[in-house]
Amino acid sequence: MLSVTPIPALSDNYIWLLRQDTSQEVCVVDPGEALPVIEFLERESLSLGTVLVTHHHPDHTDGLGELIRRYAPRVIAPDNPSIEGVDERVSDGDEIRVMGRLFEVIETPGHTLDHISYFTPGIPPLLFCGDTLFCAGCGRLFEGTPEQMHKALKRFAALPEETFVFAAHEYTLANLRFASEADPENEDVKHALTECEKARALDRPTLPSTIGRELKINPYLRVDTESVRGAASKQGAIDNDLATFTTLREWKNRF
Repeated sequence: MLSVTPIPALSDNYIWLLRQDTSQEVCVVDPGEALPVIEFLERESLSLGTVLVTHHHPDHTDGLGELIRRYAPRVIAPDNPSIEGVDERVSDGDEIRVMGRLFEVIETPGHTLDHISYFTPGIPPLLFCGDTLFCAGCGRLFEGTPEQMHKALKRFAALPEETFVFAAHEYTLANLRFASEADPENEDVKHALTECEKARALDRPTLPSTIGRELKINPYLRVDTESVRGAASKQGAIDNDLATFTTLREWKNRF
């Protein structure tokens, strides 16, 4: 059975570790630091076989060099030459096998132009989406356009609702507080905020989420609803999905 464990890193990152219970070899996603990964592997007597990278930002790649030197893992990443030490550069529609599971690569530009995500169907389906989709939020647009991010999120929304969503940051409370303003009539947002405040008070991760949950609480996936459109219209959005999304993202930047 495949298990997924969060390794906290930096101030609010999660490096996700994938492990089959029949093997001591593991995979990690977006190692922004090497030391937390090394300490976990040594403590659990594990070896690193594969690294998945979603995009080039240092808080997702800075641990790569040390991990490559120590473990010589297979490194899979987007086709961006600024990411060094890559064995396989992948793009939209490519398929890779990791930990016995077949993963599909989904191009998800917006946060960065090179951003990709990794989706594996099965029981349960899993999505490793880096900085594209967060619990109740989405990534800031550093390089891409609102159109690109909106399209990426629509692709995620079409995945099975039971898909577990493994985002790369613990941004949930801030996102839910914004969602309370952007989707003010949504009781699911209020319940999620209470639950996540309790989790963080106990220093527990609020992740993973699921696609089904995000469809209920994430305003960026709910731009066609009356509640979100009404709130966005007060910030200047016109009445269509892309304009609503664009207004939400700009509003969140200054929230």
